[in-house]
Amino acid sequence: MSTQSRSMLLNVGPSHPAMHGVIRLIMELDGEKIKDVDVEIGYLHRAFEKMCETVMYNQCFPYTDRLNYVSPLINNVGFAMTVEKLLDIKVPERAQYIRVIMSEISRVTDHLTCIGATAMEMGAMSVFLYMIKARDFLYEIVEEITGARLTISYVRIGGVKADLTPNFADTCFKKIADVRKVLIEADNLLTRNRIFFDRMKDIGTISAADAISYGITGPFLRSTGVAYDVRKANPYLVYDKFDFEIPVGTKGDNLDRYFVRMAETEQSLRIIEQCFQMIPDGPVNGELTGEVMTAADMVDHAKMGKTESLKEFQVDLDPTLQGSTKKYYDGISADQKAVVLPAKEETYGNIEGLMNHFKLVMYGHGIKPPIGEVYFPVEGANGELGFYIVSDGRDQPWRVRVHPPCFPIMAALPKLLIGDMMADVIPTFGSVNMIAGELDR
Repeated sequence: MSTQSRSMLLNVGPSHPAMHGVIRLIMELDGEKIKDVDVEIGYLHRAFEKMCETVMYNQCFPYTDRLNYVSPLINNVGFAMTVEKLLDIKVPERAQYIRVIMSEISRVTDHLTCIGATAMEMGAMSVFLYMIKARDFLYEIVEEITGARLTISYVRIGGVKADLTPNFADTCFKKIADVRKVLIEADNLLTRNRIFFDRMKDIGTISAADAISYGITGPFLRSTGVAYDVRKANPYLVYDKFDFEIPVGTKGDNLDRYFVRMAETEQSLRIIEQCFQMIPDGPVNGELTGEVMTAADMVDHAKMGKTESLKEFQVDLDPTLQGSTKKYYDGISADQKAVVLPAKEETYGNIEGLMNHFKLVMYGHGIKPPIGEVYFPVEGANGELGFYIVSDGRDQPWRVRVHPPCFPIMAALPKLLIGDMMADVIPTFGSVNMIAGELDR
């Protein structure tokens, strides 16, 4: 009788629901036990880096929205700060606080999505619905400021597109309270749930040494006990002014990653609350002065050459564009005419403002950083998100490269899966929080 054993090759994905249509796992199984895994990526590659090299710097922001599309505001901030480092300019303090607020809101939406989707794929459908409800609370306030829920293109080199609306703080505090209620509901449903606990504990384990050797960062690394967070290790914006903790795990398993993300969500909410206590006053809190004119009327006056009195007028714009009016300008944009678009009153009201705007939006005349190269990291929802840009002195980047935080985790995925059971693929892959837009670029 032959003692030869046979294994089975099994394709999981890309059409498998848990693979989200963008990952293929070629698995070698011995019964239900995983012997080997080959990970195939690239199903959502759309040449992000090369596309950025064909357009002007500000035109890259819609592309960055589509990297990690669950937390796009962090992508915006990372790209903007890389170019600002190349230009050696600093944005106003109020704009820095606004960037932090929007980034942390984005981080919370990302963690809610990760935990909710993982729970759903393991059968906990109610948790998914609760988490998406909480995410929607935050998408509503993101839309109030940026004009969009997902593809926001909100940050600008030298500042942000729009200031906070007058009642934004009150709205935000209310939504934070609603999110905390949902987190308590999810904690009650999952943390002491015997099925969830047993399927997550000691599954998908990785050591701190292995995680570091793979270049893994973010909640995945912190679940192993390494308290590395870019916001603490290399503070940017105004993160050094806030009191917040870096949650860490001990075993580096799926359960630790769940606990770390739940704890990080609360820390992000704490940072947002501190921002509203510390943010410097800006023009948004003041009363309107002077006469108000619609943008269309101002354009008509400018076409007729009736520009002499336009400097005294405020522009009445849609809320998503109000950041570019003169009364908000100093609080949210750096005073750099070679980088930042002028306020609408200046563009429509005098020839200097019109020329300034024209020069910045015409190919060959836009933002022109000095020749050089720069790398800048921010703490994305999945770990260190870094942009590397090379400038040859033109108004288009010569080279753009991205360090996507979930790429090294996907490289380590076979190590996480081999030795576990076929059913363990779902919770382990869910804990990676792989976002294909960021992974494949």
